Amino acid sequence: MDGVPESHTGWTFVTNHARVLAAIADNPSTRIRDIAAHCRLTERSVQKIISDLEEDGYLSHVREGRTNIYRIDPGKVLRHPAEAGLTVASLLSLLVQDEADRGPLPGTRRHTPA
Repeated sequence: MDGVPESHTGWTFVTNHARVLAAIADNPSTRIRDIAAHCRLTERSVQKIISDLEEDGYLSHVREGRTNIYRIDPGKVLRHPAEAGLTVASLLSLLVQDEADRGPLPGTRRHTPA
């Protein structure tokens, strides 16, 4: 299938929901297409994850022209009982890096001014 990221087998430390949330935290006006590429998910999967996050109050959005601007509720507590008291803000502080510190996404080149 063209445009579908390479799948991953085996387990990972971070869930797809956390990856999507971190991508949105990096850029609140990012497009679903870009989130999907960054997280190596399909656009449909990202749409479902965003819907889940909005339904449970972790995320909301407003429409500005043709762009969605996402807002994360940083004080919302994570769902799993083992993470009692841990907020979205504390999770994101571990996952989100300044774009300057992160290498370019696979298959892209960083633009350098001439």
